[in-house]
Amino acid sequence: MNNVLETKNLSKKYHSSLALSNITMSVPQGSIYGLVGLNGAGKTTLMRVICGLQEPSSGSYELYGVKNSDRSIYKMRKRMGAVIEKPALYANMSAEANIRAQFDMLGLPNDKNAASELLELVGLLGTGSKKAGKFSLGMKQRLGIAVALAGYPDFLVLDEPINGLDPEGIVEIRELLLKLNKEKGITVLISSHILSELSLLATHYGFVNKGRIIKEISAQELEQAVRKCMIAEVSDIKALTMVLEKMNVTYEIISDSKAKIFEKLSVTLLSEKLSAKGCELLGLTEADESLESFFLDLVGGGVRNG
Repeated sequence: MNNVLETKNLSKKYHSSLALSNITMSVPQGSIYGLVGLNGAGKTTLMRVICGLQEPSSGSYELYGVKNSDRSIYKMRKRMGAVIEKPALYANMSAEANIRAQFDMLGLPNDKNAASELLELVGLLGTGSKKAGKFSLGMKQRLGIAVALAGYPDFLVLDEPINGLDPEGIVEIRELLLKLNKEKGITVLISSHILSELSLLATHYGFVNKGRIIKEISAQELEQAVRKCMIAEVSDIKALTMVLEKMNVTYEIISDSKAKIFEKLSVTLLSEKLSAKGCELLGLTEADESLESFFLDLVGGGVRNG
C-alpha cells in the first residue's frame, strides 16, 4: 500500500519548548488515520507543519513521495484539504458564497453547480442565503469541510472536527467522513478527543504523547490488542495478585479491590484458591478494553504478565 504522508524524525521547536520530537509516521493511501493524544501532545502542530503552515525545525516529511524540501511540494499540497483548529469561514456570507470564494482563492472556475454539488455532499444544499455566522457548530464544521474540498483534494486533514458537537452533529460528521473515504477514495487524517467515536471511523491509529509518536497500529491490530477481559473484585487485592502470579495469568490491577484478567479462568478454581488465602471473590464481570484504556496503558502503565 502506498503512503500519502510519511514523516521522518520530524521535530518542531518553539524557543526552548519542543512541540514535536522525532515524529516518524506513515499514513496509508485510502485510510482514515486517527491521531490520538492528550491536549498539548503535538497533534495540531504536526498538522500545521505537514500543511505547510509552519516549517519543521528538523527532520522531514513526504507527500505522495515528494519531500518537503523539494520545490514541487507545493503541487502536492494542492492535493490536500484541511481544517485546522476551526473552520475559516466568512461569517457574513452564505454557504455557497463561502465555497465560491474558495474557488476564486484557488484560481478555479467559480462554478455555481460545483458549489451546489459540494453543499449537497455535506448536507447543506438547503441553507440558501442564510449567513454562515448563523449556522450551528455542526453546520459550520460541515461547511468547513466543504470549503476544504473545494480544491478536489484526495487527502483531507481535520483537527478535532467533532469537538464540541452534540450527538447528532457527531453522527453527521462521522457519516460524512465515511462517505468521503469510501465513495470518493479520500484519505483522511483526523484528530479527536472523543476516542470512542474515533474507533468507529479509523482504519489506522497514531498515538501521540509529549510530541512523540509512541505507537502506530491498524484498526485490525488494535482489535486484537484490546482483548476481552474479566474484571475481578476481591476483598484482598494482594491475595489476588499472588494467586494470579502462581497461575501464570495475564492481568492488570486497576484499583485496590479490582483487577482485569485477560484469560479464561474457572470461576470455581479461582474462588477456591482465593479462599485458601482468606480472600473473598466479591464479583466477576466480563468487559472489553476500549481505545481509551489502550491509550492510557501506552501513556502511563501497562499490563503485567504473571
